[in-house]
Amino acid sequence: MSNLKIYNSLAREKVDFVPIEPGKVRMYVCGMTVYDYCHLGHARVMVVFDMVQRWLKAHDLQVTYVRNITDIDDKIIRRAAENKESIAALTNRYILAMNEDAQALGVQPPDHEPRATAYVPQMLSLIGKLEKNGLAYQADDGDVNFSVRDFQGYGKLSGKSLDDLRAGERVEIDSAKRDPLDFVLWKSSRESESDEVKWASKWGSGRPGWHIECSAMACDLLGEQFDIHGGGQDLQFPHHENEIAQSEGAHGHTFVNYWMHNGFVRVDNEKMSKSLGNFFTIREVTEKFDPEVVRFFILRAHYRSQLNYSDVHLEDARTGLTRLYTALKDTPPDADPLDWNENHALRFAEAMNDDFNTPGAIACLFELATEINREHSPVLARQLKKLAAVIGLLERDPQVFLHGGGSVDGLSDDDVAAQIAARTEAKKNKNFALADSIRAELLALGIVLEDKPGGLTEWRRA
Repeated sequence: MSNLKIYNSLAREKVDFVPIEPGKVRMYVCGMTVYDYCHLGHARVMVVFDMVQRWLKAHDLQVTYVRNITDIDDKIIRRAAENKESIAALTNRYILAMNEDAQALGVQPPDHEPRATAYVPQMLSLIGKLEKNGLAYQADDGDVNFSVRDFQGYGKLSGKSLDDLRAGERVEIDSAKRDPLDFVLWKSSRESESDEVKWASKWGSGRPGWHIECSAMACDLLGEQFDIHGGGQDLQFPHHENEIAQSEGAHGHTFVNYWMHNGFVRVDNEKMSKSLGNFFTIREVTEKFDPEVVRFFILRAHYRSQLNYSDVHLEDARTGLTRLYTALKDTPPDADPLDWNENHALRFAEAMNDDFNTPGAIACLFELATEINREHSPVLARQLKKLAAVIGLLERDPQVFLHGGGSVDGLSDDDVAAQIAARTEAKKNKNFALADSIRAELLALGIVLEDKPGGLTEWRRA
């Protein structure tokens, strides 16, 4: 793996990747805050780091991949109150939807998917270490804050100096913070908050700040220092900057060796935003396009570049993926293992080892497709199918992809309705294992179920 280079956001350059422990990689990626359906930005994070862990495993590295779930947050609390439902009911529903979206996109489950609410004791322990080290203080309003000015090196990930940050900081009126840049580690409870959003601590009842959640979960599952930390570019500051400050402030040594950030998703050359009305969920997009087309669209761009979404670009991605599947239609691949010494595979690996250059790797796939169409070679077909599978593409029967859109594996609408009725009956009888099994079987056949209030279940073809 010595020839893999990764662009390290901390070093601001491509560097050789050398795991802390030979043969093993520990990777943490910031996951979703579950108060709504996942959008295209979430899709990009999931697909990009799924690709990363697949490529690491292709080099026979043992990967421990952690992607967290934020299930306590101001947005979650507000949405649950608006819906007049419990926080647990809200977050469980959207976690299920997130996992369905991820599976549709061909994203392999992470090894660990910790929920923030299960790691409050670890967060309190970390805050206690920061207080002992003189980096945390309890303010007059009861909140426990991190003292940014007392941590040497704050800003090293974002490249921002404290003077620049303070010059651009909005002055907070009546703030109990010692410095406007200080951030909350523990939010003191307000009288109006329910028991769902408070935990006991030596600083009084309250709940954790967002940044401390990731530090605690990452360190508990991967150790105080690990190999790769990833997430969207928007998290580089302040979230990841604050994670470094907390973790290194508590433990006194390097937190993460390699920081990776994927670029923004833009819609028709404007940043995706609810306020602009150009905000698309994964479910909205996969109603119009096969989920594998969406995955192909994401991987066809380099992960650090901005990704411009439009129907035209998705149509183009569909055409490209169709071309690759068509090359396999009349020339079944042979059964031999992937030959990494073959010319196309060598150039595929060279591209992937250059900071996960998926556009270069996919170009090799198209070259293979062209040669297959000309030579009808089962050996080249095997190379195409197995190289593509390394990054989670072309894993279906070509006929299923090329002739999709009707019934899925023979399931008519009436068949689906019968399965839903059976699942409803199983839930009524509290046979939840059977109900979950029916949902999983339907999802494997491309049928996505969505439970609605009142016991209704809607469905769609992925």
